[in-house]
Amino acid sequence: QVQLVESGGGLVQAGGSVSLSCVASGNIFSIINMAWVRQAPGKQRELVAAMPTGENTLYADFVKGRFTISRDNAKNAVYLQMNNLEPEDTAVYICNVVMRRTANSLILNFWGQGTQVTVSS
Repeated sequence: QVQLVESGGGLVQAGGSVSLSCVASGNIFSIINMAWVRQAPGKQRELVAAMPTGENTLYADFVKGRFTISRDNAKNAVYLQMNNLEPEDTAVYICNVVMRRTANSLILNFWGQGTQVTVSS
């Protein structure tokens, strides 16, 4: 079975930084995309950043150059470095992996458990 384990959330003051990590393990043949989404209470889930395999990296407009997404393909890991955080960044951050378990199999979505990032004023 595929598991996603997230870490790195916490409480930080405005202007501070946090680093998120997501490691996928299990039966993974190929990864099509790795991404981070976030969801604040009462708000829509929104994409933060995505790093699809063989495609251009994508960032939401609100990132404003503050965040960096990266991958370690040997570890099936994706990271999100977030700098100059703002209170509006407060949300649950969720890792997403789009993958195949076998060659030419169905494309599957897996989601991490989510990690809370709280930015205080």
